[in-house]
Amino acid sequence: MHITVVYPDTAEPIQAQDSSFLFGSVGRGRGDVALSVNGQSVPVYATGSWLAWVPLPHDSLVRFHIVARAGVGGRGGGAEQRETTFVARIAQPFQPPVGPAAWIDTTSFSPTDSLTFPPGEGIRLSLRATPGARVRLRMEGKGAIWFVPDTLPEEPAWGVRAFGTDTTAYQLPVARDRYVAWLPAQLVCDAIVEAIVGTDTARAVWPLVVDTVDRAHPTVIVLNDDTAHTGTTDSLTVGKAVPYGTYNWFFPTGTTAVADGRWSGQTRLRLSRGADAWVNTADVVPLAPGTPPPGGIVGSVRLIAGPRSLILRVPLPARVPFNVEEDERSLTVRLYGVSSDVNWMQHGGTDSYVTRMSYAQPTADEVTLTLSLAGRVWGYRTRWSGRDLVLEIRRPPMIDPRRPLAGRTIVLDPGHPPLGAKGPSGLWEPVAVLAVAQQAKTLLEAAGATVLLTRTDSTPIELYPRTHFAELHDADVLVSIHANALPDGINPFANNGTSVYYFHPRSAALARALDRALVAELGIHDLGMGRGDYARVRDPWMPSALTEGLFMMIPEQEAMLASPEGRLRYARGVAKGIEDFLREMAR
Repeated sequence: MHITVVYPDTAEPIQAQDSSFLFGSVGRGRGDVALSVNGQSVPVYATGSWLAWVPLPHDSLVRFHIVARAGVGGRGGGAEQRETTFVARIAQPFQPPVGPAAWIDTTSFSPTDSLTFPPGEGIRLSLRATPGARVRLRMEGKGAIWFVPDTLPEEPAWGVRAFGTDTTAYQLPVARDRYVAWLPAQLVCDAIVEAIVGTDTARAVWPLVVDTVDRAHPTVIVLNDDTAHTGTTDSLTVGKAVPYGTYNWFFPTGTTAVADGRWSGQTRLRLSRGADAWVNTADVVPLAPGTPPPGGIVGSVRLIAGPRSLILRVPLPARVPFNVEEDERSLTVRLYGVSSDVNWMQHGGTDSYVTRMSYAQPTADEVTLTLSLAGRVWGYRTRWSGRDLVLEIRRPPMIDPRRPLAGRTIVLDPGHPPLGAKGPSGLWEPVAVLAVAQQAKTLLEAAGATVLLTRTDSTPIELYPRTHFAELHDADVLVSIHANALPDGINPFANNGTSVYYFHPRSAALARALDRALVAELGIHDLGMGRGDYARVRDPWMPSALTEGLFMMIPEQEAMLASPEGRLRYARGVAKGIEDFLREMAR
């Protein structure tokens, strides 16, 4: 018998303040052990794994005194005992001083770092300071900006939003120590913030540098996600609605735009008068001063039908930013910074998959081209060809409803490495999910599918090569197989189960079919399907989904992932979910 703590990791502090989990094992097959953590009894699973949910002290360190006892004839005999003290760090929030003194939480400043915006715009500032204080930002030669109390309730942690099922976690009070202000874009460098309580004043330097950009002389840039010339990227620069946010736009290398803002390592692109996107500054290459902004007139378009796909060629005056918006039976290309002179739209034949083409000018500098389809959207991809934007639309496969897997190409992606979660016994996620994928491959092939795995061993593979592999093999479906874990501070006994994620609308049906099949096979709580910003499900060429069938950290679920029967059950759920999805698409 021994005591092993797998999590938390002593290298990183626990990101929770009230309670959190720790887990490990007392030796393989030692289900006869009675375990306690700081005097609290902790169940030990038959495999010897254990999981504890324990309170945390109001301190920067926590000591977990762990005692394991095993008797000759069963629990509590005392014939064998092991004990250890495991020490971990706790991430410490700012602790205001005791008493009425004025104080400022310098860790709460938002934003910090360097920002650039055009004059006339503004920046929302927020901080924490003494409740009831008068708070201002002083800037040399520019007067002061006064703050007002933020009257809205606190926002729950992201982990609660992602995994929490207890709605009381959302019912947080208003933080009386939180203040907000509006700073007009102007030259600012190391301003001083003050919190004034009576005759007492706390001061701190706000590490914020604000510069302004001249819109009369726009900076034109070209996007290139491979500035290091490695040749291993997806040739796309992702655009976000907010700096460092979730992805919404996918700009191919060579797209040009006007840059008119910066937030630390993010650059804002002015797509049109009414639309902006944030991209990584590392992907931005400035063009020569005086380069005119991209824009102009969109001319007539042509659709060319092929046996496996249809090609829409859009002639443009420049490689302007665009977005592809997907509905169940239509695709709309939104072009930014241009006006329409589309006097004809040539279908290029009598192909029945595209039933209608239309265009619109929703604003003065945005044009939309819409393709209405006879069937569901299956996949598409975009690229630049000279000045033409090329949209390739994939035809749906011909599926036999009696044998929906026959003739289909399925790519299974065993999640990780690098990284990957570990369970209480030390089982590593990449090892477990590879075994599941191999079982699912056998089941799908027996039903007539051609099945390819993105990896067959534990050699680390990055994200882009996995989706590129599926696209190169023209996969009909891509499923990435994972096992889940929780962030610190989320109770694993109340918040665990099966979940499946998708990104593109057309993949929602695949995610739903996988979720239903996995819940039926694994017999655990259904956390449901959801839209998730995962790289493995963003490739638009095929329906794709990411499964989180079981939780590595739950001893019973880790045991399932470690056993041949449990892996087979997970694999059956994956195979049945894919088959059910294809059968639904055949109808």
